[in-house]
Amino acid sequence: MKTVLGRLSHYAGLVVAAGCFANVVQEAQAQAWPNRPVTFIVSQAGGASPDVMARILADRLSRSLGQGVIIENKPGGGNVIGATAAARAAPDGYTYFFATSAALATNPFLMEKMTYDPVKDFKPVTMIARSHQVLVAHPDVPAKSVAELVALERKQPGKFSVAVDSPRNLAGVTAQALNKRAGLELSLVPYPNINTALQDTITGRVELGVFSISIAEALIRDGKLRPLAIASSKRSASLPDVPTLSESIKDFDFSGWFMLLAPTGTPDDIINKLSKDVADAMGDEKIREMAPKLGFEIETGSPDAARQFLAAQLELWKGITTELGLKPQ
Repeated sequence: MKTVLGRLSHYAGLVVAAGCFANVVQEAQAQAWPNRPVTFIVSQAGGASPDVMARILADRLSRSLGQGVIIENKPGGGNVIGATAAARAAPDGYTYFFATSAALATNPFLMEKMTYDPVKDFKPVTMIARSHQVLVAHPDVPAKSVAELVALERKQPGKFSVAVDSPRNLAGVTAQALNKRAGLELSLVPYPNINTALQDTITGRVELGVFSISIAEALIRDGKLRPLAIASSKRSASLPDVPTLSESIKDFDFSGWFMLLAPTGTPDDIINKLSKDVADAMGDEKIREMAPKLGFEIETGSPDAARQFLAAQLELWKGITTELGLKPQ
């Protein structure tokens, strides 16, 4: 009996020792991290809203980390290519997913066969920012507000088309929600390349468009596009005179957002350290001044806060896709 108890005690001691050793190793990894460049995978093309925000963060963060932060664009497949690459990356603290709301909260309800799981394959690091969308019109469209657009469209149903990135991405879902909730019949014109969508809206090939403020604001300022409404519940600091769609349509809030995530298995100590480093970087005075002008609303926080936010967004989008009758494809 004493021999058995002695062996159990010995094994228990080994388990405790192993646990302590693992903690020591993880702590050592975090202290040594980073000793080489860090990569942020962005699942959209260069120049798109997520890419703009990722590069702003990367520039400031590289200074505080003492290592370069590389932006690796992997567009295509409705964010699936980039998301899958990030999910399969080594969980060593050197590769992260700079994710959009579409990649994390919309795709699970719109894609039948997902090659990644936004909850199981990733560990949230921190929220980054919200990205507001704006409904714009070509200057020749005789409507200067949503109310005027509704009146015009009801006189000639189906006359107006709206450029979106995809019917099943944020801009496309926003346009469909606008159709349903305002009783419109806008024809959605999807574009795999957002720059082509912008050009076609500028030239008038399509009359309307739903774009992130970050890529439309300069064109609005130059008079090439006319803003009708912000697709969220609060006005944008970069376009303070433009009303929100929620001012015309109750509870209309389709703002996008960005979150930084690590592949599952990445040490918690590294995730916690990076979360704090990102918060410090986003607190930089120049970024605080620049972000609102580009249509970004900075919002950082702890990994746990990001995890809770993602869970809430998944519930929200479950309801939205049900409302619009959108089925996985």
